[in-house]
Amino acid sequence: MSDPIAVQSRTPPLAERFRALRDALAQEIVGQSHLVERLIIALLADGHLLVEGAPGLAKTTAIRALASRLDATFARIQFTPDLLPADLTGTDVWRPNEGRFEFVPGPVFHPIVLADEINRAPAKVQSALLEAMGERQVSVGGRTYALPSLFLVMATQNPIEQEGTFPLPEAQLDRFLMHVVIGYPDVGAESKILSIARERARREQASGTPNSQTADGLHLSADEVQAARQQVLDVHLSEPVERYLIEIVLASRSAQRYDSELQRRIAWGASPRGTIALERCARARAWLEGRDYVTPDDVRAVAVDVLRHRILPSYEATAEGWDGERLVNEVLRVVPLP
Repeated sequence: MSDPIAVQSRTPPLAERFRALRDALAQEIVGQSHLVERLIIALLADGHLLVEGAPGLAKTTAIRALASRLDATFARIQFTPDLLPADLTGTDVWRPNEGRFEFVPGPVFHPIVLADEINRAPAKVQSALLEAMGERQVSVGGRTYALPSLFLVMATQNPIEQEGTFPLPEAQLDRFLMHVVIGYPDVGAESKILSIARERARREQASGTPNSQTADGLHLSADEVQAARQQVLDVHLSEPVERYLIEIVLASRSAQRYDSELQRRIAWGASPRGTIALERCARARAWLEGRDYVTPDDVRAVAVDVLRHRILPSYEATAEGWDGERLVNEVLRVVPLP
């Protein structure tokens, strides 16, 4: 049996820094520890996050708090029906004194971007953002401009109001690393939220300006994020666990060998992009937990958020009340552990 002290001593110091980041954010964003962990995993896995939840659940606060602890600037884009692609990407502006066009970058060039209520903008605007997310570059006026190497987009959707919205097509949803659904905090968390809000209001009233400083002083550089991503890629994935991960995705496409009823309920399964996302997120979770190897529990812990928007229910299943999350949980039930 291994010595717990020895195991702890092998934990990379960088992983400890990211766990401290997770804990600090969880203290500030009370009642949304799941969202906080998914934000950190998306950062480590170099992907983007789609968050669905009612207004007032600290979605904006969470991504802003993360940006404040990174060597990165933050931009919030409010998606509306009259938004244009150039409002995101930027545009060429004519400088008459210089006799030339100058490219003025849009908010998508910030390393940390909040796309608030992404489903309220028309398809061409959604496509402009999703192209930037996928290609990590923007093309304007025949020129291509690279986005920052540290680039994280958190898009939000409001599940309450659907009138006047433009739902994201399934092919575009697939570009998000994870689709996270959040709910209301419990009684204890709600009480703590009140306490934090009162204390913050007192500080702002005393200083006369909004409080933008982090009390813990924790700050990570872009180089630390890149180094952490490399360490995540080096986390060991054994052949049995890799096969288990692949079987989960394959079962979403051809579930008849496990359960004929499940096959009837699935219209479309996850793409290879889902396999890649599941592996990257499982590695990131294992690394964040201080391990240099992936376990089946890591795969199962992230599977719902990685696959819920990639496994589509059939018409009959939708009529019976099935959704992507329920289908993923059923897939996890029928696929045997390694």
